[in-house]
Amino acid sequence: MSATPSRPTATPAQAISAMDDLIAVSMIGQQEMAQRLGLNVTDLTCFAYVLQAGEDLLTAGDLATRVHVTTGAVTGILNRLERAGYVTRRADPQDRRRVRVAAVPSAVARAYALYQPYYDRLNALFADYSPEEVAVLTDWFTRATTLANAYREELREQDGTPG
Repeated sequence: MSATPSRPTATPAQAISAMDDLIAVSMIGQQEMAQRLGLNVTDLTCFAYVLQAGEDLLTAGDLATRVHVTTGAVTGILNRLERAGYVTRRADPQDRRRVRVAAVPSAVARAYALYQPYYDRLNALFADYSPEEVAVLTDWFTRATTLANAYREELREQDGTPG
């Protein structure tokens, strides 16, 4: 790790502006990544949650909750992912009425081949920060994600949209 450089001061407004730029670039980037993998962004997001879960296989209900869609919508997503060769469904050993979603190894390899160079660069960027700073960033990302999801839910409740 290199010596921690001094950080420029920033106001919350500047931080929000920088965050908005990152979100915009990320949204466009996710669309491009999804296209490269032959998926749409929502399907790619679900596949990412399947990858994140690893061996702790998610149920369709778990995915619906994480993506904030109905179980009916998640069924369509899983059908597309299965047809495209990204996931398989397995019976839940504890409850045969439920299915769990597993990533197909060749699809995992395709996704990693596309994302790993980017994640390597992000890891190099994190190496410029102290462990304490990385902890603050992680806390902020986690709390901002919770806040964003709560706000989405509020908006959906106002609109009467299921979520």
